[in-house]
Amino acid sequence: MTKPGRTTGESGADRTGRAGGRRRVPLLVAVAGAAYLLDLGSKVAVVAELEHGAPVKVFGDWLELRVLRNSGAAFGIGEATTILFTLIAVAVTVVIVRLARKLYSAPWAIALGLLLGGGLGNLTDRLFRTPGDFQGAVVDFLHVRGFSIMNFADCAIVCGGILIVLFSFLGWELDNKDKLERKAGEPVGDKAVADPPGAS
Repeated sequence: MTKPGRTTGESGADRTGRAGGRRRVPLLVAVAGAAYLLDLGSKVAVVAELEHGAPVKVFGDWLELRVLRNSGAAFGIGEATTILFTLIAVAVTVVIVRLARKLYSAPWAIALGLLLGGGLGNLTDRLFRTPGDFQGAVVDFLHVRGFSIMNFADCAIVCGGILIVLFSFLGWELDNKDKLERKAGEPVGDKAVADPPGAS
């Protein structure tokens, strides 16, 4: 005889599928939204307050705020191919949106969210800033001595990319749903108890 309200063969994976195996789309959206808003807000502020002004030192000579309009990719690379980088940003955004349908991993949601939020941040500049027509110049303002000048979108993209490479190296899966399903036959501590011999 089995316990009321339970079915024979129910496993921990079934419960995990309900409790911990849910899609991580809300987390991806939250991370992407935070990265996007931070980038957009910082650009609006520095353009209004610092453009055409003297650089502002943040950490001695190593880090300063200096507004620069960049028509290339992150860190000022490839300024002659602005529209190409715009199309790449659009393609990456579409790919991430499609991947979200099978996203069950929280670490991957964070990594893809950073990549998406950063990509949308710079894409907004390319669409709406001068000269427009998918060739708008991105606002960069974080000047690191001896390295480059960037913005928060670039930082999010780089961090997301590093995390993706790390997770791939560690073998962490984007979709752990298959693992949950493979565990469907594993027993759990409160599994159904078989009827004793002679029980009616």
